[in-house]
This record gives sequence, C-alpha cells and structure tokens, in this order.
Amino acid sequence: MRGGTPQLPNATFDFLPFAGGVDYETPSWEVKPGYLKDSQNFEIAITGGYADLTGYERIDGRPAPSAALYAVINLTISGSFAIGNAITQLTSGATAVVAAVSSATSPQYLVITKIVGTFNATSAIQVAAVTQGTATGLAIIDGASTPKLSAQYKAAAASIYRTDILVVPGEGSILGVVYLNGVTYAVRNAAGGATAAIYKTTAGGWSLVALGFELAFTSGGTFVSLEGATITGATSGATAVLTRVMIQTGSYAGGDATGKYIFASKTGNFVAENIDIGANLNVATIAGNATAITLLPSGRYEFFLSNFANPAGLQRAYGCDGVNRGFEFDGAVFCPIRSGMTTDTPTHVIVHKFQLFFSFGSSIQHGGINLPYTWTALVGAGELSVGDPVTAFQIQPASIGGGTLSIYSRNLISMLYGNTPSDWQLAPYRPEVGAFAYTVQQLGYSIFLHERGITTLKAVQEFGNFADMTMSARIQSYVNARRTTARDSMISRDKNQYRIFFADKSGLYATIINGKIAGFMPIAYAHDVTCAVSSETSSGAEIMLFGSSDGYVRQLEKGTSFDGTAITAYIQTQYHYAKSLGWLKRYLSAVLEVKGQAYSEFMFSYQLGYNTTDLTQPLGADQVGVLTNTLAFTPVFWDSFIWDAFFWDGTALTPSRSKLAGEAENISLWIRKSADYMTPVTYTGARIRQVLRRQVR
Repeated sequence: MRGGTPQLPNATFDFLPFAGGVDYETPSWEVKPGYLKDSQNFEIAITGGYADLTGYERIDGRPAPSAALYAVINLTISGSFAIGNAITQLTSGATAVVAAVSSATSPQYLVITKIVGTFNATSAIQVAAVTQGTATGLAIIDGASTPKLSAQYKAAAASIYRTDILVVPGEGSILGVVYLNGVTYAVRNAAGGATAAIYKTTAGGWSLVALGFELAFTSGGTFVSLEGATITGATSGATAVLTRVMIQTGSYAGGDATGKYIFASKTGNFVAENIDIGANLNVATIAGNATAITLLPSGRYEFFLSNFANPAGLQRAYGCDGVNRGFEFDGAVFCPIRSGMTTDTPTHVIVHKFQLFFSFGSSIQHGGINLPYTWTALVGAGELSVGDPVTAFQIQPASIGGGTLSIYSRNLISMLYGNTPSDWQLAPYRPEVGAFAYTVQQLGYSIFLHERGITTLKAVQEFGNFADMTMSARIQSYVNARRTTARDSMISRDKNQYRIFFADKSGLYATIINGKIAGFMPIAYAHDVTCAVSSETSSGAEIMLFGSSDGYVRQLEKGTSFDGTAITAYIQTQYHYAKSLGWLKRYLSAVLEVKGQAYSEFMFSYQLGYNTTDLTQPLGADQVGVLTNTLAFTPVFWDSFIWDAFFWDGTALTPSRSKLAGEAENISLWIRKSADYMTPVTYTGARIRQVLRRQVR
C-alpha cells in the first residue's frame, strides 16, 4: 500500500467469547469456542464472561479486615518503625498502628491504620514512649500515590485488623455455623474434647453461649406456666426464672401436662417436690434437681431457620447433629427436644407445613402442627419411613408439586405430598437416584450431587437414572475423584450460583443463567470447608459463612485475599480453531475484553497447536513466579511463559493489545493473576487477529 502501512492479505478478526466453563471431557475437535481447558479460582459471571474470585476473611464480631482504612503520613524518621508498631503523636495525642513503612529515603512516610484522633503536621511520633520520627505533613486518608500502592496499602491495613480476629475457643474443626437474627453462631468441641460448645460473635470477639438448665415436670395443672415467671420449689425454696416452657404430652386443661422447664440459672437446688409460681401453688411436680444442658462432642450440625412456633417473633434455629438430641435455639435459649426415639440423635432437620421434621436413619419423625416440642399422635405427630437412610430434606416450590417435601437418600428420592398426617402421601420419586448428604440446595430448582455427578431434580424427572441427567458431564473426571469427599454446599443469591466444597480444599461453582447451568468452575481455597451456610441479613444483604478445621469461621465475598493468602487464579481456553478446522493460521495479535471497578492486574500468554514441541511456543527466560499447585490440577507453565502484563485501574486497560507470533491450526489463551490485594475483573472474550494460510498437510 503506497504511502501507508503495509497490510497483510486476508487478515481477519475472530472473536472468542468466554463462556461455558471448564470442559475436561469433550474431544478437542468437538468442544465449543470459549470453553476452558483448565481453570482455578475463576467463576462464570452472571452477566457473562469469566471473573476471578473475590476473597474471604475470618470473623469473630470485631471490625472486618476488608473494611480497614489507611492513611499516609509523611515524616522524618530518626529511629525506626516496624509493621505492627502502636504509635502515639506528642501534642495531638493521636494514635495508630503501622501497616507499612516507606523504603524510600525521600519522601519518608508511614502507612497507618486503626487511627484514633487527628495527627498534626509537626509533632514527634513515638513508639513505646520513645520518639522515632517527626511528622512533616498531615495524615492523608487513602493517600497513596498510585492505584496499585493504594490497593497494597489497603491490604496491609487489612492484615493489621486480621491479627485481632481469633479462632472459636476450643479444639478441632468447626462443627456447625448458623447466622441467626444478625448474629453468627459457631459450634466447636470444648478444650479437652469432652463436650461441644456454642459461641457467638460480639464486638469483643467470640463469646460463650450458656446453654442453661432443663427441669422435667409432670402433673401440670390448670395454671399455665409462662416464660418470664419465677418458679419456686415448695420444699427446697430453690428458684429460677423460666425462659422456655416445653409441653411434651398432655395439657394444662386436662391437668396432665408433662414437659421441661428451661432456664438460664437457678438459686439453690431443687428436690423431688411441687413447684409454685407466686401465689399459685402446686402448679407442677418435679422428681429432682435441674440438669445442666450439655452437648456431646464431634457432631455434624445442620440448622433450619423458622419462626413457625413463634409467628410474632424472631426466627429460631432448629438443629441436629447426629450425636445429641435435636434442639431449638433462638440465640439465648437452647431447648433440647425429645422425639421419643430410643436413640434420640437425629441427623437432618426441616420445618414443613408448620411441623418440625427430624430424620433417624431411614425413619422420619415429625412433631405436632405448630408444636415443635410435642411428639404424640394426639396432636398430629407421626412417623414415616423411606427404606434408605435420609441424607437431606428440601421443600420444593409451589410450582413443582404444590410445595411438597422432597426426601433424599443415597439411592432414592421420595416426595411427601399433603399438609397433615391425615392426608400425607409418601411416594417414591426416582429409585436408584439419590443425593450425598449436605449437597442439596434450592436455586429455582433443587440441585445436588449424586453417584453420577451433579444434577437437578428437573433433570432427574426428565431422564431418570441415566447419564443424560448429569449436568456435570464436562467435568466428570473431576467430580468422580472427589464425590465421596463432599463436605458441604451453599448457594449465592447475588451470583445465582451453586457451590460445593470437598475435603481437599477444592470445590466447584456452578452459575445459573436463564434457568440453566451455564457451566462449572473449579476453585481451590487456602483453607478447608467443614461446614457452610448462606443466609440473609435483616436488610436483605447476602452473608455466606464457612467453618474450617483450624477453628476459624470465615465470610465469603469479602476482601482481596483468602484470609491473608494470595489468590492464585488462572484460566486456559480450549484450543480454538476459529471455525477453520484443519487450516493453519498466522496469529498476529489478541485484544481482551475486560471490565472491572478497581485496581487489578493480570498476565497473558498463549499456546499454539496443542502446545506441540514441533512449533515455536512463547517460552523464554522471563519468569513471573511459580505457581504452587497442591491439588493436582493440569500441569501449568508459569515459570516458562513469556507474559504480557496488564494493569486495570477501573477506567483504562493498558496495554490493550498483545502481540502473537507463530503459525498453527489452533491457539489456546492463558490468563493468570496471583496477589492478595487485587480486586476481581471480568473477562468477556478475546478478539484474535489472524491470517488464514493453508490446509494442514
């Protein structure tokens, strides 16, 4: 072209959309464009594309690390400062903690957090009453000179707050976690392992929840015992203030009520005697002293929230753990529930049609309507059996079976139709299809893990016990290697995702778009998941929590790290033919479509022609760090690729284009990032510039 830039003949652009998730199983010639050959710590965005993960952080009720603020204060350093130093400024009296120290000789500055008061621009700054420097400017909130430094300083401030947050007291793994009426509760074995204990988050960290006492009574007469009333032993004079009255059989009207009194503490010891309440004498009879409520250790806790027994009040948690009696818990009052089973240790729980259900192996027991403490046939309690140990309950939406209760076992799905025992109809739904425990979730429809993979109740209905019902067929080898080690699962309402976690710290995120599973993405946390829960705050905000074997409870979708550990994330696309299988292309450049809201950066590279050694690959001595991969994923090449670096500050992506070189039948793109301070960005696709050459001989 005279007077201009020479143009290659037939140079074209091909757009590669990023969609579909990981596909380990489909032959390369048949896989759809945009699917991934491998991935770690990316998810399918509900708006389309692949996004690297937001982090998670530990909690105990104290200020969240991700909410930490930092300031930069210029000073002249006459002594020395270290990260974590508590500093005080003379004259102003302002205090802070050092999050970072400038390594430059000019200007010298500190990055500080946990700021109390206002630092002035001239006074000395001390550590442990010894002057180490003098301020030469005011402390400037978010005062970093570049977006990258700002992100790094925010992460440094988060690290200072992180050290304040402690494990749940005790030993061993977190056994259960629940978010109830604005407070997080966690269960862990007590020190020594003889019992388990419940703790709650407070402004000062984890606080032990006292379980109180229970006192069995009989001969409850016409006077109704009320919560808040003080009971008195007619003989002993012992007293207690009632926090719950649990009627198990009979009635006050009939003069034969039996049950339990629950209270937080008592004065004196009760004996075999009558109980008085104020001027009302002999309102009940007891056989002896109250018993402290305790929990046997090492259960696996499951919770279901409902206010069916307290319609005008806050929700209560109904729970079980396979070791202790089932229970009701409102955050302050803990009520063990007697079902009448000889071995009264239920494993799964749900509230359905205003009735509390527990499972005991293949037996399903339920209490009376609106009577969670009363388990007698006279008030509608009953028993059902499905012939195979129950692994989960799930209530189906009214549009599927009229609000029925689905009952999952390992080898059977059953449906309970009706409203009360008078019209219950228990019917097998699908024989030979079941679910692993703790993997069943509801996200528009039920989704769960079974022997052949991850599927949905809708797919089971359509295909029965066939491979076609499995939604995870493209990652079947991954699921097969882990399916018996599933620990728990949860949903993300905000991202429309099903998430399942395995014992080796790995997991899968499945995003639902337009009612269909858009694909699966493997994740690799830095900490294991022993239990998990997804809930909502009073304002409707989502909160997702998990417990770990190290005793911490952590909150998902918070911060830029895995609780202080760098998030290493990558995707590798399947080998892309640009609709010209069997043709060589000369690759010229690639432009990535990227969107984000704050600072991030990533590295980009590629492979040609199945990464064959017969072609010149983008290898060299420019190393960007070695990925430590402990989960035996597909081998990676972080230490051998030549990478292009991209930096995202929320408004611009530079450079926007990567040069490509070489001829091959296909190309695979790599994106990689690893840091503890970067925010996620979404990659929606790549525009590849190429020249079609000739057919492969």
